[in-house]
Amino acid sequence: MSLDPENTLILETTKGKVVIAMRPDLAPGHVERIKKLAREEFYDGIVFHRVIEDFMAQTGCPHGTGMGGSEYPDLKAEFNDESHQRGVCSMARAANPNSANSQFFICFDDASFLDKQYTAWGKVVEGMENVDKIKRGEPVRDPDKILSMRVMADVQ
Repeated sequence: MSLDPENTLILETTKGKVVIAMRPDLAPGHVERIKKLAREEFYDGIVFHRVIEDFMAQTGCPHGTGMGGSEYPDLKAEFNDESHQRGVCSMARAANPNSANSQFFICFDDASFLDKQYTAWGKVVEGMENVDKIKRGEPVRDPDKILSMRVMADVQ
């Protein structure tokens, strides 16, 4: 599988490298936001604040609490047909479907009960074994973090 460098993220985490293929065909607004924040180095140093065994690892809150987001307005939901399976990346949100901002999660396992309620925007294509090593907790004590998150096109 060849990756589109403009739509591929490279995350260096405290557990190792993770590569995510983004899907602008599914969620163009969400992919655009993630790329914008990655290019601003927003995600660098942000922790995985909510990590639930057999479910998902959530990150993207600048405060590490799950209550924060970026300075940009919340996104309109782009619910799609991508099923929430192992490795799928999707946006976290509050009760309002149009409240996704910067937080996202990576599924450890089948989470198809989230389908069409959360915006899936990508999938881990390399390094899922490193995602599996992320420390669990809600909240997580001494959490793992994203050391850097870059768009592949910017690092080649």
